[in-house]
Amino acid sequence: MLKAIAIDDEPIALEVIKTLSVKISFIELLDCFTDAFKAIDFLQNEKVDLIFLDIKMPDISGIDFIKSIANPPMVIFTTAYSEHAVQSFELDAIDYLLKPFSQSRFLKACNKAYEQHKLKNNTSNQSLPGSVFIKSGYEQIRIQLDEILYVESNGNYMQFVLINKKILSRLTMNEVEELLPANLFIRIHRSFIAAKSRINKIEKSTVWINQIPLPVGAVYIHEIEKLIMR
Repeated sequence: MLKAIAIDDEPIALEVIKTLSVKISFIELLDCFTDAFKAIDFLQNEKVDLIFLDIKMPDISGIDFIKSIANPPMVIFTTAYSEHAVQSFELDAIDYLLKPFSQSRFLKACNKAYEQHKLKNNTSNQSLPGSVFIKSGYEQIRIQLDEILYVESNGNYMQFVLINKKILSRLTMNEVEELLPANLFIRIHRSFIAAKSRINKIEKSTVWINQIPLPVGAVYIHEIEKLIMR
């Protein structure tokens, strides 16, 4: 079950979200707000998984609202304007709904949020997933864990290097560490995470994956030594 709130300065728009969300079994709409600052107070006291958020509001934009939150929940932007689409996805929005949107389009966005929620929860369970979804551009792409060779920090992006391709995702290193199971992947450097099973040679400050040398940071050498001891 996803616990959600909706924020929009138009009461009619909130009524639409109420009507649509009540038909989706895995969405629990906790509250609706026409005042974004009251929503901030709510978020400080309640656990929320998802926000349906209007972008154009009188006191603060939805974009600035999300930027003001230290650890924001997942967000689905709802707006009558399309010009903020790129910026919203740069903030890792789950989806961007243009008003008026249908029940089927609303459901599609909610399904994306639900899959992302399950993904995060699965990484902390003992029954680990065989695949993960990563956000690349406007898409959520499923990749098999056993196809990942390593992940490299690349500016504001993370590059997933697979057996046959590379995928860029606007994630942080910490988010990738949370996403990938710790029993299968190891942080070897401030800029690299490697698949343990793909490491075929280890030197003092370098590991090799498929003839590709990857640096080992000084603070991670001890963890690499544990692999040798097993």
